[in-house]
Order: sequence, then C-alpha cells, then structure tokens
Amino acid sequence: MRPKTKTYDVANYLDSDEMIAVYLDAAFESGDISRIAGALGDVARARGMTKIARATGLAREQLYKTLSAEGKPELSTVLKVMAAFGGGLRSSFPGSGVRRAPRRRKMKPRAAKRARKVA
Repeated sequence: MRPKTKTYDVANYLDSDEMIAVYLDAAFESGDISRIAGALGDVARARGMTKIARATGLAREQLYKTLSAEGKPELSTVLKVMAAFGGGLRSSFPGSGVRRAPRRRKMKPRAAKRARKVA
C-alpha cells in the first residue's frame, strides 16, 4: 500500500503577519527576482488572491501569472501588492537607522555673551 502524501504549499503556513514578514524578508534578502515574485504569490494566495486582486485593481489571473517563480513583476505591481498586504517597501542599509540631528549644547551665560560680542 502506497502512503498518501500531500503537496507542500507554503501558503498554508503563512498564517500570521510575523510569518509573512519573515518569509518576505528572506525572499528580498536573496536578491533573486523569481524567488521574490514567488514569495509575493505565496503570500497573496495565503491572504486570498481575489481579495488582493480587488485591492490592487489587477486581474486575478494576471496576478497568478505575474506572482509566480516564472513571472517578472514590475515595480508598480510589487508596490500595489505590498500595499494590499498592509505593508510596503523600505530601505535598510547596514548601520543605518533613524538618525536625529545632533543636539545643540546650551552655552553657559558667559560664553553666550562672548559669542554675541564676536558676531
């Protein structure tokens, strides 16, 4: 008797925003366009392709084709799909973060008086 098997579908396991974020981050970090397109398709299927199609204004069939490992989505499509997921794209560079402008140190009253005389 042959054992019964099921086809593995990652979309069945993308059941939380955290899982989706980790999955998409890994795809984007790979830099492989087919992997990114496939990952976006997996997330779209997990969220409901019809719902994503309505939110993006694109045809469901077109999304299936574009968001596959063979598809090559345009940046505008990627941005629409990411917005439909409730997210977006942002850049992150090593060592970067939100930097604040350096604080100006308050001068002591005497130093401020001298600075005004010099200016």
